[in-house]
Amino acid sequence: MTRPTTLAMNGMVTSPHYLASQSGLRILRQGGNAVEAAIAAAATVAVVYPQANSIGGDNFWLISRDGQPAPLALNASGRSGSKATLAHYREQGVSSIPARGYLAANTVPGAVSGWEAAYQHSIEKLDGRIAWSELLEDAVGYARNGVPVSSHQDLRGLVDFNTADKSFGNLQRFPEMKRHFCKPDGSPLRAGDVMRLSDLSATLEAISREGAKAFYKGDIAKTITAELLDNGGVLTREDFAAHRADWVDPISVPYRDYTAFNLPPNTQGMAALGILNILNNFDLTRIEDGSAGFYHLMAEAVKAAFADRDEWLTDPTFVDIPLDRLLSKAHGKAQADKIKQSTSAESSASVIRGGDTVWIGVVDKQGNSVSLIQSICDGFGSGIMPAGTGVHLQNRGKYFVLDETSANRLQPRKRCFHTLIAGMLFKDGAPELVYGTMGGEGQPQTQAAIVARIIDYKMSPQQAIEAPRWLQGRMLDLSQPGTQLNLEGRVRDDVVLELMRLGHRINLTPDYSDIMGHAGAIVIDRKTGVMKGGADPRGDGAAVGF
Repeated sequence: MTRPTTLAMNGMVTSPHYLASQSGLRILRQGGNAVEAAIAAAATVAVVYPQANSIGGDNFWLISRDGQPAPLALNASGRSGSKATLAHYREQGVSSIPARGYLAANTVPGAVSGWEAAYQHSIEKLDGRIAWSELLEDAVGYARNGVPVSSHQDLRGLVDFNTADKSFGNLQRFPEMKRHFCKPDGSPLRAGDVMRLSDLSATLEAISREGAKAFYKGDIAKTITAELLDNGGVLTREDFAAHRADWVDPISVPYRDYTAFNLPPNTQGMAALGILNILNNFDLTRIEDGSAGFYHLMAEAVKAAFADRDEWLTDPTFVDIPLDRLLSKAHGKAQADKIKQSTSAESSASVIRGGDTVWIGVVDKQGNSVSLIQSICDGFGSGIMPAGTGVHLQNRGKYFVLDETSANRLQPRKRCFHTLIAGMLFKDGAPELVYGTMGGEGQPQTQAAIVARIIDYKMSPQQAIEAPRWLQGRMLDLSQPGTQLNLEGRVRDDVVLELMRLGHRINLTPDYSDIMGHAGAIVIDRKTGVMKGGADPRGDGAAVGF
């Protein structure tokens, strides 16, 4: 391992940026609960990791209260604008929703509404005692005073600012993005440079004083929507004012002696649970971790689960999704029975995309826990930052399609297919594993890897996170035909050769590639009270406790 598993008894936070983890830990040390600490961490990471998330994005929560047999789920994703119609996009001369620009910023940002809804829950149900403004204090300070750009930020997004690479869309062409994330000479900020976001600091200060209404019903919403509408966008002030985060029922499947919980549609939590539902039919202890048999089984389970997801996943208020059947024991067995040990199955050419996200896990001394995921979809989202706000807007709505026959077709006030998911594993009515990752379509796959390696292979959280990972699908290079099994270069040569013999198209990535996601996990030992946390060396994270 590159680092040890973090051990603590009074509280723990893990996130993909060390400053965010420290913000959460500061709140726990002051007597705050897991939700309050998660809000502080989420606010800080929205400032210090802008390539991966922003208050212009969405978030989703699983919140477990001590003594409750299942977590609560919170959907703080935004809906499309009231002007987001197929006709409008056709009038703009596009056949698909662009990944960048004003047409890409077509859903209301939900993150701030998620913070506030969780905060109200903290006050009402968890004896929350920390002032709202205190939770945002670190974020305001980092935006105003500046933070050093990390090496992973340099490598992931900012270096690509100067290119016309389609995956980053030459973000320099957007004036506010260039002003905030480039030097005066136009070159991108590099590792060690100080990043100051004074406009964002002012926006966060307003939210700190007035709550979420400052963002959704005040001058901030007015400024954002005015610029969007002036440039062919589809979000209105009424869309912002009408936005709300919703408490929803989590979905679950049994896994071994545990119950795995995840987020319901419009997220792909059904795919994460679908993989585990298939794996339930195999004894992984008889399959060596890291062997060809292991990666083959995982890839085939992913293909089956993704086929269900791609057929059904959208906003459940628009389509009746048969979750009971798709997550049933019988369906999982039927899918498992189709997996052949001697050959790989064909699959649809799904694309690994939208991987710029953060996951945060928190457990407090009172036994409350949070699994939180927050994102703007692609690196730096849509690239649109309305002048004076410091808020760069997500491009999550690129997942809508301009096809009238699709379940995920664009419609006004609709939530789109969402890759964001957060996981918890319960045993005997209490959480024992809090886990998640960034990584777009890799999220269900990495979640399955973490669960299998901790539960079946008895690894520590840090071992499970650091072990070589895979991604079944396509990378961002759409010129490559078909799907690939993407493996980190640390996978043994004999394993790679055997997988090729089984028919997998193999693509090798760097040894600790962040295309595999920035994962985190906390294991809770109910007998001893010890919390065991891990953070991913593929990112800038830290698991911290006291």
